[in-house]
Parts: sequence; C-alpha cells; structure tokens
Amino acid sequence: MRIETQCLHEGYHPGNGEPSALPIYQSTTFRYDSTEHIGKLFDLTAAGHMYSRISNPTVAAVEEKIAAMEGGVGALCTTSGQAATMISLMNILKEGDHFISTASIYGGTINLFAVTLKRFGIECTFVDQELPEEEIQKMFKPNTKAVFGETIANPALSVLDIEKWAAIAHKNNVPLIVDNTFPTPYLCRPFEFGADIVVHSTSKYMDGHAVQMGGVIVDSGNFDWKNGNFPEFTEPDESYHGIVYTDSFEKAAYITKARVQMMRDMGAYPTANAAFLLNLGLETLPVRMDRHCSNALKVAEYFKKSEKVEFVNYPGLEGDKYHELAKKYLPLGTCGVISLSIEGSRENAIKFMDSLKLASNEVHVADIRTCVLHPASSTHRQLTDEQLAAAGITPGLIRFSVGLENVDDIIEDIEQALATLNLDAKPYTV
Repeated sequence: MRIETQCLHEGYHPGNGEPSALPIYQSTTFRYDSTEHIGKLFDLTAAGHMYSRISNPTVAAVEEKIAAMEGGVGALCTTSGQAATMISLMNILKEGDHFISTASIYGGTINLFAVTLKRFGIECTFVDQELPEEEIQKMFKPNTKAVFGETIANPALSVLDIEKWAAIAHKNNVPLIVDNTFPTPYLCRPFEFGADIVVHSTSKYMDGHAVQMGGVIVDSGNFDWKNGNFPEFTEPDESYHGIVYTDSFEKAAYITKARVQMMRDMGAYPTANAAFLLNLGLETLPVRMDRHCSNALKVAEYFKKSEKVEFVNYPGLEGDKYHELAKKYLPLGTCGVISLSIEGSRENAIKFMDSLKLASNEVHVADIRTCVLHPASSTHRQLTDEQLAAAGITPGLIRFSVGLENVDDIIEDIEQALATLNLDAKPYTV
C-alpha cells in the first residue's frame, strides 16, 4: 500500500455496519469480564487497553497508521513533540550516560538536551553535522548510548546525511534517532536510510491546521538491543514481574518499553479527541505537502532574486548547500519552510516581518497558513551567541513558513513588505 493510500486506510479498519470515520473513544477506562484478564494486561501477557494514560483505541489507530507510513513496527503518540523527543531518549538513557546530537536542531530541543537532561545526570555533546566521520568518532565515549539529529533542521534548513550518521552510530553499537518533523514520512522515510528511531512533532505538518499539540515516536524494529549496551532491554524489569523486553516483544522491544514503562510513569499520552483531529490532518497530508513544497520553491526563488535578502536557505533551490542531499533523501520536495536573512540589521528583519499583511507573526511553523518567526528573539532566545551560530542562526534570520494560499498572493505580500525597507530590490519575474 502506497503512502497516499496509507494516510486514508491504515490504522482504522471498520467492519460491516461500523462507522466509516475513526470513532472517538472518549473514555479513560475499559471493562473486562474477569480480574484474571485485567491481571494479564498488567503482566503484559494479553492484548488490550488497561487505561487511557497508556493506550486508547482512537490513539492506537493513529499510532498504527503512522507506524505504517514510516515503515516501523510500532509507534507511541505523545502530548507534544518535546515529550516524544524526551521519552525517545529516556527510554535508553540513565544517569551517567552520554549521547551525541547534531548542533543544528530546534532551540527547545537544545535546551532539553543541554539543561534539563543534564539535571538528570545525562550528558549531551553537540557536533557539527558536516564534520568528517573521523572527527565525529572522537566525540564518542564508552558511555555513549545514542545519536540524535533532524532530517531538516529547524530553522537552519540543513539536511542530515542520514546514511553517514547511521553508519557512525551503528559502528559504535548505538541507535540513530531522527526528528523527521519537517519532511514527514511523505517526503522522507529515515528508516530506509538506516535510522533506528523516528520522532515527530505532530503539531506541525501532520496535523497541519494548528489545532492541537502532539508528538510521536516510531520504532523501526531494526536495532539490536541485545548488543550488550542496553541491559534495560535484556534484563528483567521488576516493575513487570521480571519481564525481559527483547524476549517477550522481540523487534518491538523498544516501543513496548517506551509505552509500558516510560509512558506509564510520565503520563504524556494524548487524548482521544486530539488523536481524532490528528487523523483528519494525516488523511490529507500528501495533498498538502505537495502544495507546501511547490509554493515554497517559488517563494524561495523570489527571495533569492531580491537584493534586499542577504541569503536564502531552502534545500529545494538549485545551488543550495544541501541541494544534492535533498535530491537523495527528499526527491519529492523538502517542506514548506524557508529561512532567510534580510540585508542589514536585525531591525530590518523585524520591520519586514511586521509589514507583512497576509503572513502572520506566530510562534508556530508548518501550518496551512503562511507564518513567520524571528528565531533569535523567540524559539532560540535562550541560546548563547555561540549556540545560535552553531544552529545556523544569524541575528537577522527569519523562518518563513509558506502556507497553502495562492502563491501569487504570498509573493505580493512579501513584495510590499520588502518595499518598506530602504533598500533597492529587483522586480519579481516568474
């Protein structure tokens, strides 16, 4: 089944006379015929939903759909992308452990890694993703347990060489975790290039309409958790009467542990209604992503021609630093997000943004409506100048998220906003 069809038909399979649309199971609890059956649920020896903090039929249908879209063995939805990232790592890390992350990632994720996880005794080393393999190898330590990167970095728009990073991670017997939020599985499926775990902020393109928060973790089922580095998967879990995840769940050991142990204790599971809304977004994902990509390419080309724009980052553009990697990993398009820097000062960037009429200033991205953000003063505000530079963020950098409006209307809005700046601009030509 191709992904366009999966978006519509995977996850929920109505029987004879049942609703065509995914039902909302708005219940925290589920009834069973015997205490014995409930006991088996808590022993993880029977299938079913014990409580909606761990699983729910509506959410489970969406998890199954996303797992199919990514080509994984299972998925776990969360209340936000941040929760997905945190749980994906906490599932394999403990006090005293170390992991490596590329530096060009979302500011909130940098804060999670550098500040919050540090409080738990977990160390992160940030690495320039462009470094050669031998330099990256020097960053590994005996206690390194994972590698993390973003398929397309937010907001630098750099493209991760997934095969390169997967090879390095696997050489050191650790998994590669990839944040695939911007491309979505419609544009890139990281498992096909060696990634082991994928996370998403489903609040972005997967939902697409900015109506609810969410995240998801997807397990490829391919990583060997029995390689000696991860005893939490191969030794008895006393909180489940000594169950061994790799013995009982084999390829699904990682995602099962994330659900029944991490989600059980952290309680970051989404509501049935949130999953229902997410499913509506997923059903139209391929159609929307095609339009986002085509609109964004035209807008990026316009920005590139303007003398008032210092530089444009968009991997879909000919001549972009990451264009060749984009052709390899993202042949259908790269997403609807562009980063650019207005010529001159930060004040020029802010004046341009405040002069936009169709596009709105929002702390959001990947919406059906065009929106803009100044990362240095918002999403990445907490970073030092050095961290901003490592993340590819200049003082005048703007994140421009191209929506589904008529592209000529978007460009006309940009044109009038640029005209407010006291700089000469080249006229736009199609």
